[in-house]
Amino acid sequence: MSAFRTVLATLIIGLVSAAPAHARELRLEDFFKGHTTAKGSYRAINGVSRNFDIVLHGRWDGRTLVLREDFRYANGEKDTKTWRFRKTGQNTYIGTREDVVGNTKVRIDGNKAFFSYVVDLDPGERRNLVRFRDTLTLSADGRRIVNTAKVFKGPLPVARVRVDFRR
Repeated sequence: MSAFRTVLATLIIGLVSAAPAHARELRLEDFFKGHTTAKGSYRAINGVSRNFDIVLHGRWDGRTLVLREDFRYANGEKDTKTWRFRKTGQNTYIGTREDVVGNTKVRIDGNKAFFSYVVDLDPGERRNLVRFRDTLTLSADGRRIVNTAKVFKGPLPVARVRVDFRR
């Protein structure tokens, strides 16, 4: 019976140690409040490729996260976008940005956030609409978020974006 208990104990310890560490819960207002930096890349199926750095400044008023993103592209070009994420529930937000058509609903599931939104790449008279499908994943130590996004033109995937945010 002693050998059986030893084998059982060894098996239980092996199973427990093989289980993944519990990931932190993602809260946009916790991670993005204050100063954050990021490095990113955009790769399209037509060969267009852009690398960029972002400096982010987030303000949380208890209900809405205002997140200003200052982009600097590898070619020297600069751009600024501002997200406004209003918290609508424990794990949900509604987001808007100046180039986003309508709103996006953000859903948090543990250490991940999921959202999809339409961007007008040419806000002039002619519209050039693409859909982004983003997944943000918070690292176990809570100091990094990786955003992977697929970009669609109609039903066709046309690009991928990756952004590494750091606190």
